[in-house]
Amino acid sequence: MKFWNFSRKSVSASMSASRPGHLSIAKSRMGRSMTRTGLLLKRQLWIFPLLAMVVLLAIGYFLRQAIQHAMQENIRAQLQTLLEVETSTLKDWLTAQATAAESMANDIRVREVVYELMDETANRKDDVAATSTGNLQSRLRKELAPRLSAHEFHSYMVLSQAGTILAADDDSLLGQTGYATMLEPYLRRIDDGDTVIVPPRPSKILMKDDLGRLRSGVPVMLVLTPLRDAGFQPIATLALRISPDRGFTKILQQAQMGETGETYAFDREGRMVSNSRFDEELMQLGLIVDEPGSQSILHVLLRDPGGNLQRGFRPALRRNELPLVKPVAEALAGRDGYDVAGYRDYRGVPRAGAWTFLPKYEMGILTEIDLAEAYRPLAILPYTFWGLLALLAIAAAAIFGFSIITTRLQREAQQAALETKKLGQYQLEEKLGAGGMGIVYRGRHAILRRPTAIKMLQPDRINEASIERFEREVQLTCQLNHPNTVQVYDYGRTPEGLFYYAMEYLDGIDLQKLVERYGPLPEGRVIRILNQVCGSLFEAHALGLVHRDIKPANLMLNRRGGEPDVIKVLDFGLVKAMNDQQQSQLTSTESLTGTPLYMPPEAIQTPNNVDGRSDLYSLGAVGYFLLTGHPVFDVGSIVDLCQKHVSELPMPPSQRLGRPVSAELEAALLSCLEKSRSKRPQTARDLATLLARAPSAHAWSIDDADIWWSRYERDPSHGLSPKTTDAVTSKPSATTDHTSQTYMSNE
Repeated sequence: MKFWNFSRKSVSASMSASRPGHLSIAKSRMGRSMTRTGLLLKRQLWIFPLLAMVVLLAIGYFLRQAIQHAMQENIRAQLQTLLEVETSTLKDWLTAQATAAESMANDIRVREVVYELMDETANRKDDVAATSTGNLQSRLRKELAPRLSAHEFHSYMVLSQAGTILAADDDSLLGQTGYATMLEPYLRRIDDGDTVIVPPRPSKILMKDDLGRLRSGVPVMLVLTPLRDAGFQPIATLALRISPDRGFTKILQQAQMGETGETYAFDREGRMVSNSRFDEELMQLGLIVDEPGSQSILHVLLRDPGGNLQRGFRPALRRNELPLVKPVAEALAGRDGYDVAGYRDYRGVPRAGAWTFLPKYEMGILTEIDLAEAYRPLAILPYTFWGLLALLAIAAAAIFGFSIITTRLQREAQQAALETKKLGQYQLEEKLGAGGMGIVYRGRHAILRRPTAIKMLQPDRINEASIERFEREVQLTCQLNHPNTVQVYDYGRTPEGLFYYAMEYLDGIDLQKLVERYGPLPEGRVIRILNQVCGSLFEAHALGLVHRDIKPANLMLNRRGGEPDVIKVLDFGLVKAMNDQQQSQLTSTESLTGTPLYMPPEAIQTPNNVDGRSDLYSLGAVGYFLLTGHPVFDVGSIVDLCQKHVSELPMPPSQRLGRPVSAELEAALLSCLEKSRSKRPQTARDLATLLARAPSAHAWSIDDADIWWSRYERDPSHGLSPKTTDAVTSKPSATTDHTSQTYMSNE
């Protein structure tokens, strides 16, 4: 029988690939390509574009926030600067108009004409007085006409303290009292001696508009200044009319931001008192009457419609029932400020703006711009990022698709490599077994012709973790040189991505099958076997390595170099480096590591806190099994089995067998099975010393072993002639494929 063992746990990632093998396909360009694409797949490079997408999204989010904040500060600065410039210019203009009006009112010739006019009007009783009054009107017009033209005043009026028009450039206005109601609050200030500028208001009397039509409601802006008597007391008011759309509105429209920016004035009623730049659009939206000469001044209520009228929204309430737009409401509440985050204007269009209120002139100034135009550069940024994300997504999909294709090609190449029966320097002869992670073949070295067991990873199980475990098993096993430890000859990787290592090919039977087929072993043979295992473990423990899975199936009995009963310790796939934190973490996620029938208590309670004495517990359990034919504890449940290992004392071998057993051997085995590690032999050499004290330590001779092996080799299940067993062994069982079962014992 030919036997080998396949390791279940092998973890490490530092071994480099061996030189290219001699597979025919490996020499092809396809083979080299498969190596590169195999690494691509194993590293899952398609994930990196996805990770880049996530990173780019995060960067894009924070970058957009930063850019938006910077743009908001820039827009705020521009709006406030523009507002300050417009307000300052408007104030200067209004001050100039007030100064010009005061200059005209204080002119001695104007005052004399007004005094005479007031006297004639008060004493007027006949046509002669009326003629005299007409002459005074002409004199006053002559005095004021050049000054009106110089300061762009549209017309003038002289009002009595009662509000009656005493003089005007238009005779049709004489004697009218319509201004009395409109100007009442301002006339009181005139009585106090102040010059007052009245913001644009609809006229209460018939006046000519810009088209020459005589009508009421014409926008009127007045400068009121007192006419004083010799005692410098106000006796009348000089009212100079300004056309709002000539000077006032032009100043507000001198500068604006972008294509949608505008600056306009509003009064305390929330009404626009200057013309808008967008009168045509306002007609289309129905905010002003669609007729010739229609203007937005005094006709647009600055109310929030609740939605964008440009996009078809229509409010459910009447215009005067809607709330004021935010800037107007804030200004009328006495709070100057700005809003660059966005609010709806009187059209419902999102805007950014800055505002102020001028109490002296009873009006506010608002400058604003469409939010979409203000943040147009910011709107380009998402398109840029979405474009980059789309490219990354395409790249990820392309890499993923390429990985799938190359994986399929790689597996085909690996299958082709296996079909050639060559793996690197080794010629494959017979498949010995396959498990969840690997396949084991019997083979020969191409040049040395030495029989070899070749273990390789399953092609469809290759990933970073499996390669690390596989390489770690090789590395750790290579550190051990004891003759009773399995020897590793070689390690390699083919261009197709097949990972393998070559080991000595063992001709024998593992101890599990030995006891199952031939029954319990004599004391002398048990001691001889355990002594050899102690030698292998002593070397491993001295190097700081703990096997962690000592069990009968991992101990193979062989005839090697003419010597019978040579033990080989297999499967260092679960070995733990006691002083290597990184290696200890490789198996920290496993709740149990090892085989429950032979597991020490500490491996159950604290799996990462095992040492060499833990292996000695397992070896004592193996000796118990060899001697009695039964494991230390026989139970059906793993939970119960673990509980017994932790808390229950084992039955002495003599009691289990029903016959005497050497006291020294029994004591040695039971000392290994102590629950406390401090009570066990402290080293494998200490255990060998205890075993040597048994009277039967040398009872199993080489001659006995030779006889047994000659009978074993003629065993019918071994492929030779049948032979009955003697008292040492029981009758052979039916033929069993020991090789594949042993190789895969740990898969």
